[in-house]
Amino acid sequence: MAIIGDIVLVYQEEQPAFFACIEDISADPKPDWYQVKLLILRVPVAEAVWVLREEYVNGETFTMDGRRIRIEKVRGPNEPEGQPSPADRGPKKKDDSSDSKVISLFPRKRR
Repeated sequence: MAIIGDIVLVYQEEQPAFFACIEDISADPKPDWYQVKLLILRVPVAEAVWVLREEYVNGETFTMDGRRIRIEKVRGPNEPEGQPSPADRGPKKKDDSSDSKVISLFPRKRR
């Protein structure tokens, strides 16, 4: 599943179209929909916000302007499928004694 900070490949009509970095995911006013901010990696760089369901971020095909679109997380050549992304492996502070809690918008699926 793609999360904030991941690089994704966007397919149009089953053809690779462009790479993008997921910059932000926030709840949309419409229930079960999310605003996904993408940094489109092309020349010139562009930003877009797509309103998507969780399953579309997870790789299911959807349509936009009559075109079939699919988002696929890009994995490095040495990155196994179950390995956490760099955003999940961020530095941990030993002296962080706050009671704050991070809640994911998308629950992780165990394999």
